Amino acid sequence: MTGKESAPHPLRARLRRDWPLLLMTAPAVGLLLLFHYVPLLGNVIAFQDYSPYVGFADSPWVGFANFQWLLLDQSFWDATLNTLGITTFQLVFYFPVPIALAILLDSVVRPKVRLLVQSVVYMPHFFSWVLVVTLFQQMLGGAGLVSQILREHGHEGIDLMTNPDTFLLLVTGETVWKDAGWGTIIFLAALAAIDRNLYEAAAVDGAGRWRRMWHITLPGLRPVVILLLILRLGDALNVGFEQFFIQRDAVGRDAAEVLDTFVYWRTLTTGEWSYGAAAGMVKGLVGLALILVANKVAHRFGEQGIYKRT
Repeated sequence: MTGKESAPHPLRARLRRDWPLLLMTAPAVGLLLLFHYVPLLGNVIAFQDYSPYVGFADSPWVGFANFQWLLLDQSFWDATLNTLGITTFQLVFYFPVPIALAILLDSVVRPKVRLLVQSVVYMPHFFSWVLVVTLFQQMLGGAGLVSQILREHGHEGIDLMTNPDTFLLLVTGETVWKDAGWGTIIFLAALAAIDRNLYEAAAVDGAGRWRRMWHITLPGLRPVVILLLILRLGDALNVGFEQFFIQRDAVGRDAAEVLDTFVYWRTLTTGEWSYGAAAGMVKGLVGLALILVANKVAHRFGEQGIYKRT
């Protein structure tokens, strides 16, 4: 063979170089496809009068009738407004908590103390919602510890676990206690990426602790905060199932009904599979729209968001 050999194709060269990494990620990609993307094909039943006894092929097509029925259902709108209200409240009172906790932990100088605090605040994340609700019941229920202390001092006991007026505060408090510590992991990683020389230079220039936090720490966290905020907005209609399902009977449907429990009660308990699929599809489309809008706003403020601008 004469002449200079042609260079290998860039894609082929990268595959030859990175095949061990691709092989390691293959099981995760397979699970993602199997349990997240293949089930998307089942959304076809939202356009059918589906029956599991006849299957996809023989179920009659009804077009957008299920969506029309859904949008005219007042209970669907009640669950949607409830979900959006809970999401908005938790964005204001829960979302900043992991940020503040990460900043506090980062300021702890002694490694042993930091490790101990991290272990304590991370631990509730591994508890099931059944255990979390049970612990809150033992503390804030009608026969809980707080009520017993109040009665011992001549006051009337309280029962926050069955009060629909305080249910929003209750579920937010449960979420903070369970997941705020775990949420600090991402922010601690972002804090570790900030150049420590910036703090030293600012201290030399006379900047105090608060000014260093305002001009160095918070700007360093801003890209991560915006990214997580975009993802949270995209998940705005998904506030969880177990937490609300467990407490729904105690406080009533009006206070605890969210879209996830609405789909459960209107699908699995009644057999209206197509109706539940239509509700889930609407929820997914709204989440996608919120992500796109939030990402566009992030681009306007000069941030990358979840994908780069073209």
